Amino acid sequence: MVEMGAFHKQKRLQKLRLNDNALHLNYQSAANALQDLSSLRLLDLSGNKLSEDMVMYLLQKPLPSLETLSLSRNIIMRLEHSTFEGLSHLKELNLEKNYIYEIEEGTFDDLKALVQLNLAYNYISCIVQFSLVQLKMLNISFNIIEWFLTAETDERFELEILDLSHNKLLFFPVLPKYNRLRSLLLADNEISFYGRFAVNSSSQPSKVTFIQIINNVTNITTVDLWDEADLGNMSSLISLDMSHNQIRYLPENFLSRMTSLTHLNLGQNCLEEFLIADTEPPFTLIELDLSQNNLSEIEVNVTTNSILPHLSALNFSKNMLGNIPADIFSLMQNITTIDLSHNNIKVCPVQMLDSWSHQSKPVIRNCVVFQNIHSLRNLYLSNCRLEPLPRGAFRGTSLTYLDLSDNHGAIANMSPLQEISLTLQCLSLRNTWLSNHMSKIDFSEFQQLKELDLSKNSLIAIPNGLHKLRKLDLRTNLLVSLQQDVIQKLRQSLHHLYLSDNPYDCCLLSWWDELSKINVPDKDSMSCNYSTQFLSVTRLPPSVVYDCKWRGDNLVFMYLILALPTCLTAVVGFTVFFLTFKQHLFKIVKRKCMVSASY
Repeated sequence: MVEMGAFHKQKRLQKLRLNDNALHLNYQSAANALQDLSSLRLLDLSGNKLSEDMVMYLLQKPLPSLETLSLSRNIIMRLEHSTFEGLSHLKELNLEKNYIYEIEEGTFDDLKALVQLNLAYNYISCIVQFSLVQLKMLNISFNIIEWFLTAETDERFELEILDLSHNKLLFFPVLPKYNRLRSLLLADNEISFYGRFAVNSSSQPSKVTFIQIINNVTNITTVDLWDEADLGNMSSLISLDMSHNQIRYLPENFLSRMTSLTHLNLGQNCLEEFLIADTEPPFTLIELDLSQNNLSEIEVNVTTNSILPHLSALNFSKNMLGNIPADIFSLMQNITTIDLSHNNIKVCPVQMLDSWSHQSKPVIRNCVVFQNIHSLRNLYLSNCRLEPLPRGAFRGTSLTYLDLSDNHGAIANMSPLQEISLTLQCLSLRNTWLSNHMSKIDFSEFQQLKELDLSKNSLIAIPNGLHKLRKLDLRTNLLVSLQQDVIQKLRQSLHHLYLSDNPYDCCLLSWWDELSKINVPDKDSMSCNYSTQFLSVTRLPPSVVYDCKWRGDNLVFMYLILALPTCLTAVVGFTVFFLTFKQHLFKIVKRKCMVSASY
């Protein structure tokens, strides 16, 4: 209960948080109490089950100094033009997580100082005639918006961040003609471009008209559905996220208009082709994500010996790539991270570099080259159906992270990895069919290696040369026991060790005590074999521990006991045999040996 006059002696109060209460039960008295706070700058009324009528009543008396107002997590459904009257100094307004489905025209007209507006998690279906020129940040994510159209005006919009992610947008939003937009978030919508499909479809309607009738005033907005040339000014855009949409192609010169773009995310779309030219994508690009599309090839059409000179991170994972220029990555001067996971990739042999010197431009497209990419640090090649890596595959690089997991037979020997042994810090060889029977697996030269994943292989022992490791994954191998001397060396640096899903012998767990100071996250799921039973390594019954100890301490004695009946039987048998045939044997020996010989 906030009673009238509750703040009568606190007229200089600047911040008031009444969030997560029950103001809906006494909002009238709360409204009267707020009248005394003429210096209030921040008011938080979130989580009070307030309706739009209650909010209007609470704000009926102007709060001229209020700059920040939060009405999130209430039950507001409509916003009227008089809801925020008198809040001329309001800069931040939070209305997220309500039930707003309608915003009356002019609702925010009195908020001349408003720069941040949060309408996320509501039920707004469209934004037409957007005209808040002073706004810098607008968040309308997690609604059901299908259209976003800016009013046609020559005024300059101050908008810098526009978040329309997680809606139902069908078309790319129509942006202000003049703006300062730096970040545009459109992830998880239904956006596509339709110009190509409308060229020969003259019978299809190409325009849509929005008619708004408010207070006997009619507003008509007409939009050409297929017009891809007028999408607004995007020259100041730095970050564009269009992931998880239905984009099949990009309009001509779409990206070249974004002359300041540094981060582009087009992952999880339906792209079937992608062209890299001199100005598209723009040369300013630093990060490019094209993962989870339908790309089978990448076209490169440049007139220089450089591709995207500022590009640092490139994600091509989970496509159908198998046809890309062999030298595409060699021409990226500052590339540090390449993700080609889940494609059909081959690595070119080092001999191919020699043949390039006799060609003006390589035309090879059935493999890619990683040699001599000096800036490359992180390379992801998981599940690329790699053939055995050729010697020198990574020569001339300074890789610190390499993922070769799920490539059966990619590691025929350690020689392709030896050339990056001085820089490699993280290596994943999960599910690469490694075994101790293949050519010697030795990590002695990998002085900087910190993390190693050897899970899902056929190892029967920990490989040699491991030291200074912080994380080691040995899950799902054929380990019956672990070498105690190796564990003693590893425990000096090892922080995390994964060991589950191996056929350990319950009577060969002497190494387990050496792991007391090492974190084994999956220790509760580790099991061992004891007389065809699988028991938990961490909860072995005392009887099993005693039996295993007895077996170990008395192993020689047990072997003697087992051998004694056999030895006694042999002695008795020989004695019986000798006594039975004693006379006969003597006669044979005498006849053979007592014969005179001439000298």
